[in-house]
Amino acid sequence: MEVGQKVRVRRLRDRVSEVVVKRLGQTGTIKDFKMTDGSGVGVFVQFEDQSGTWFFEDEVEPIS
Repeated sequence: MEVGQKVRVRRLRDRVSEVVVKRLGQTGTIKDFKMTDGSGVGVFVQFEDQSGTWFFEDEVEPIS
C-alpha cells in the first residue's frame, strides 16, 4: 500500500466509536503511515467527506 492509494475498510480489530464503526465497508484514500506498537503499521485514511481516521494495515484492503 502507498500514499494516495484507494482502500476499503474491511474489518475493525478493536472496540471503536460509533463514528468509526460506520466507516466499515466505506472507501477512502491513504494519506499517511505511522508505526503503531513497534511491530505494525497504521494508515491514515481520508474519506470523501474530508474526515479521516487511523486504521491498522490489516483493517483495510486495496481497491483495484
